[in-house]
Amino acid sequence: MNIHEYQGKQIFTRYGIPVPKGIPAFSVAEVKSAAEKLVAETKNEVVVVKAQIHAGGRGKAGGVKVVKGAAAAEEAAQKLIGATLVTPQTGPKGKKVERLYVEQGLAIAREIYMAMLVDREQRRICFMASTEGGVEIEKVAAETPEKILKAWIDPATGFMPYQARKIGFQLGLSGATLNEFVSFAQKMYAMFLAEDCSLVEINPFVVTKEGGVVALDAKINFDDNASFRHKEWEELRDKSEENPQETEAKETGISYVALEGNIGCLVNGAGLAMSTMDIIKHFGGEPANFLDVGGGATKDQVTKAFQLIMKDPEVKGIFVNIFGGIMKCDIIAEGVIAATKAVGLSVPLVVRLEGTNVELGRELLAKSGLAITPASNMIDGAQKIVELVKGKN
Repeated sequence: MNIHEYQGKQIFTRYGIPVPKGIPAFSVAEVKSAAEKLVAETKNEVVVVKAQIHAGGRGKAGGVKVVKGAAAAEEAAQKLIGATLVTPQTGPKGKKVERLYVEQGLAIAREIYMAMLVDREQRRICFMASTEGGVEIEKVAAETPEKILKAWIDPATGFMPYQARKIGFQLGLSGATLNEFVSFAQKMYAMFLAEDCSLVEINPFVVTKEGGVVALDAKINFDDNASFRHKEWEELRDKSEENPQETEAKETGISYVALEGNIGCLVNGAGLAMSTMDIIKHFGGEPANFLDVGGGATKDQVTKAFQLIMKDPEVKGIFVNIFGGIMKCDIIAEGVIAATKAVGLSVPLVVRLEGTNVELGRELLAKSGLAITPASNMIDGAQKIVELVKGKN
């Protein structure tokens, strides 16, 4: 689960992590009022008006405006609210700006990249920093990976001061600034654990001309598996930023992730779903989604899953790939038939069934009168759906 920058900074504040003064705004009038308040409080005319979307790269896309005074902030807001920002993380469709964050301007001496994330390969939290703050970290990783400094945190001891100090030295920090950096990093770790984060990214983390350290940005991702511990997360959700199919699937109890391809996948089991996407790509196709109906899905859930796939306008074909264990093949067949009749079938549909009640499932599909292409196995099914989609295009 993602949240906005201003929400992340509100969480930072609770853990004593320094951030600039800022005020969220949802209209042009609120931006002007916020700018006036910040100028009065900080005695500094420079304010920053930031678009709030769940994506990085806002600055290069024109979503961050540094201006002087409330009038200029109001003008910037008029251009930003309602605009669509296209960044490397939004995809070509971009995202519409509906919220802004007005923040005090700072005298910046240095910009540094800082992040914490769950390294599943090492089974530890990884702390990362780089001198290349303000730059797309993907570009740094690809072109100059040696500039990304890392420390893995032992869960038995926690984030030790010497680890943060070592990275601080490598970043060229010293004196009081180094001490503030170490304190900042340890507070960040405490927050990461307590809030069940999967990622905390600050780009840039800045050293001011006075030698202080401040989080100029805040990107936080929560681990959805811990949602039962955090009822407050629901209040942080911005459903306008979420894929509507993903939101609907979550509320139904279906695992669904939208992708950028054109072949919809309906599968039972996460491992089989990933293998299905891989084999579609192997034969030259592009999966439109990850969708796992689970091992014990009902006919209604299968129907819902099929309908979710059909709601994606980019889908040009559907591959149903089921290995029946707990999930019986006849239940899948009934769900596919019910959904197809409910929403209509305008794209090619390939179904591969194997396992419990497979013959009954195949019989139901064969007698349905629907234009369904059967597949004898996974390879056969992937080849058929890719060929049918390419032929349709």
